[in-house]
Amino acid sequence: MNIKGFQFSAVEAAIKKPGRLDLALIVSETPAAVAAVYTTNKVQAAPVLLDRERTENGTCRAIVVNSGNANACTGPVGMDDARETTRLVAEGLGVAEEEVLVSSTGVIGVPLPMERMRAGIPPLLQGLGGGTLDDVARAIMTTDTFPKLEVRTGKAGGTGYTIAGIAKGAGMIMPNMATMLAFIVTDAAVDPAWLRTVFAAGVERSFNAITVDGDTSTNDTAIIMANGAAGNPMLSGGSEGAADFVRLLDEVLLTLAKLIVKDGEGATKFVEIAVKGARTDADAKRAAMAVANSCLVKTAFFGQDANWGRIFAAVGYSGAEVEPDRAELFFDDVQMVRNGVFAGGHAEARGTEVLKKKEFSVIVDLHLGDGEATVYTSDLSYDYVKINADYRT
Repeated sequence: MNIKGFQFSAVEAAIKKPGRLDLALIVSETPAAVAAVYTTNKVQAAPVLLDRERTENGTCRAIVVNSGNANACTGPVGMDDARETTRLVAEGLGVAEEEVLVSSTGVIGVPLPMERMRAGIPPLLQGLGGGTLDDVARAIMTTDTFPKLEVRTGKAGGTGYTIAGIAKGAGMIMPNMATMLAFIVTDAAVDPAWLRTVFAAGVERSFNAITVDGDTSTNDTAIIMANGAAGNPMLSGGSEGAADFVRLLDEVLLTLAKLIVKDGEGATKFVEIAVKGARTDADAKRAAMAVANSCLVKTAFFGQDANWGRIFAAVGYSGAEVEPDRAELFFDDVQMVRNGVFAGGHAEARGTEVLKKKEFSVIVDLHLGDGEATVYTSDLSYDYVKINADYRT
């Protein structure tokens, strides 16, 4: 992967336990345009609060990330620790402290082990240039079972550029956003104001369209840095190549979002929930998320039970406008419900076969308008309980 003007590093700091990478750094060699989207949870971790302030400036130079500890619900000490972390990195890089962002993920309510952070930052700085974005993807994992990385290349004004992204997340996944971190870097030159607009829209179509368990975290953060090192003409709304940039960025974001669902804690199924024919797009999103978050629906997916009644019930309580005698429901191409009525035992047998697959779609057509939405979810298995019953130990 050739992405100009960025350096990466990751080290083991034993923040929660030894034996794995858990402290990482992304650095732009020049000031980069930055945009970010954060959790809507009113309980927000110190790094989220600090980054909200700093990304208002529209530029940054570096992001330092740790896993194993969320630095959330840690009071004034947590904010002091977040600031000290960025100060130590900034001093090592020779940049302003305000140009360094910080993200954390892991256990809530436990102060950062700052003696380990302080010890880990010097080797982290020394490793710049020798590390890769894949190293960073591994360092930010918590209950993830695999690193999540996606890359796209494009051209603007005849000049090639790269968009690369990483993410972590497997549980506590629900908009807006999820217990996820996502970092996107591009060497394209992008207008900062336009970048904020297209990034927020892309997050809405990707990270805000997934759910594993309906829980919104305290630390959710998605950040994009664009440093212009590729040397392309500045991209902005209406400029040549702008539409291609948005398409490629959306592909990176949606692929990462889907990988998070596929890695859902204990998940055995990846399910696309599509609602169409709603009065509005907002109604379609309400209905789709109600289905995707229903514990009864998700356990039926795990049990490979074609229990379409649970899906209809979720649509009905979602708040979306519904006329039951007009609605249809499909598992992939198998019609389970026609005009609000069960299609019969043959359909159930075929629908059960669909649910035996690792990936399938649920399509609900309300036949009320042009509104539509698609969200992505997983099933709810025994292993989800096992993983989360002893997460802190």
